[in-house]
Amino acid sequence: MTIKHVKGDKKGDVMLYALSTCVWCKKTKAFLEEMHVDFQYLDVDLLDKQERATVMDEIRKWNPACSFPSLVIDNSRCIVGYDEQKMRESLNL
Repeated sequence: MTIKHVKGDKKGDVMLYALSTCVWCKKTKAFLEEMHVDFQYLDVDLLDKQERATVMDEIRKWNPACSFPSLVIDNSRCIVGYDEQKMRESLNL
């Protein structure tokens, strides 16, 4: 499983669960990069079946609907979908 890392300003532990083909996931990545946020991401659809099942169980803890994007911040809160205002507030941007 390859978790990708985008370097930027540390705003906490920021993990994005995304799909490589999802427009809103791409917008979320672009927004985080534009704001120079240090984050990690995983394109769930590119994982093999076993890894995907494991990751989906992890996402389900934060987002029972397992929709994308799911942005987990400091292992304490999750922003579901593309919500620029919530991202700005949660990351102190």
